[in-house]
Amino acid sequence: MTAYPAWTPASRPGIVPLHPYGFGTILGRSFVALRHNPKVLLGFALIVQAVAYIVLTAAVGGVAVASFSRLDTVPIGSDDYDAILAGSAVITGATALVLGLATGALSVIVQGVVVSEVAHAVVAEKPSLRAVWARVKPVVWRLIGYSALYLLATIVVIGVLAGIVTLLVISVLWLGIAVGVLFVLGLIVVSLWLTPKLFLVPSVIILERAPIFRAVARSWQLTRGRFWSTLGVVVIISVAFSIVAQIISVPFSLVAGIVSGILAPTGEDAIGALIGVIALQVVGQFGILLVQCIALVVQSTSAVLVYVDARMRVEALDHDLNTYVEQRDAGAADLADPYLIGVGRVVERPAPTPTGAPPAFGGYAAPASPPGYGAPQAYGAGAPQAYGAPAYGAPATAPTPSTPAPTATTGADAATPGASPVDVAPPHSEPGTAPSPAPTTWAAPGSSENA
Repeated sequence: MTAYPAWTPASRPGIVPLHPYGFGTILGRSFVALRHNPKVLLGFALIVQAVAYIVLTAAVGGVAVASFSRLDTVPIGSDDYDAILAGSAVITGATALVLGLATGALSVIVQGVVVSEVAHAVVAEKPSLRAVWARVKPVVWRLIGYSALYLLATIVVIGVLAGIVTLLVISVLWLGIAVGVLFVLGLIVVSLWLTPKLFLVPSVIILERAPIFRAVARSWQLTRGRFWSTLGVVVIISVAFSIVAQIISVPFSLVAGIVSGILAPTGEDAIGALIGVIALQVVGQFGILLVQCIALVVQSTSAVLVYVDARMRVEALDHDLNTYVEQRDAGAADLADPYLIGVGRVVERPAPTPTGAPPAFGGYAAPASPPGYGAPQAYGAGAPQAYGAPAYGAPATAPTPSTPAPTATTGADAATPGASPVDVAPPHSEPGTAPSPAPTTWAAPGSSENA
């Protein structure tokens, strides 16, 4: 009996098709990832961001209360009062800066988790948080280092420009203001130019395990020729979630003002009004925090999709992903990471086939048709001649010298054995037989021979 291979079901589709896609697909599928694995994406991001926000607020508030409360022990206007005020401001600001950097590091970790999970979602996998963290853990310090380097460069540039503007304002007021406006516009332009170029750095660090500066160069390379589409994704997502955050915050601010007037119309119950306002502000801030978490997830998802699309178009990553999915669904184990295969290679994709042209097979173009093949023949054209036959209307070919030409025979020779009736013409008709018809010749109608 013949053994047939076991049936293998079709592969499960991921959040995106495994072929290059366009701007609309990247923008639309960036929101689909939230539904694919919300426990890892939205749940983890919301918990981490909420805890960081609560710790930051409580720590900065506690340090501020503890430091500024010392002002009650000294008279206002004294030297000690000014020294304590300046010291309290410095301590509170330093605490806010350090905890803000720590919160930013947590945001970077959240971004790394989102990148790792979406990379699995592209090949229709839904891993646990432990499996996602296993991919992020070896390179987490590179992510934090890149974020710190980016923040440090931003602070240095803004600090230098602010110092220049300050000196100009002190010297010539109008010149300082004009230069300051130009600096602000220039920073906006530079930011819009650098954001798409560096948009893929976290994805490269996590999925390719690249060092920081190599990841920067790689992101710069992959986004070459895709500047406007990448910038469009970043701007649309950022503007959309900024509008949603304003929609949430503005009503709560208005309601807080109304509540304070309702709870303490005469100003006697100020504590109750303050508690009510704080409660509304906390609820509003958590709403904004939820929007920020969703924005972080969507933005990170779009970065992964831009990265995957860029590598599909340049390095044929779609073939590696399809091979990985087929082998995985066929039961293969210990497969290599598809995102580490073919990093940096350049694959020339074939040009699109013109309309009506025969499709290529196996990477080779179909043989071209012979010239004129399939074209309609002229009216009255004869059938194709057999191989070696003379063309229609052409004179017969003379016999070759090696073959003796037949000679005319006489009537006596007609009875000679071996003589062919074709070679011998009868000299006259036999008695009682009809005479042979005279040979006829053809002439065109209206010619003199037919007259």
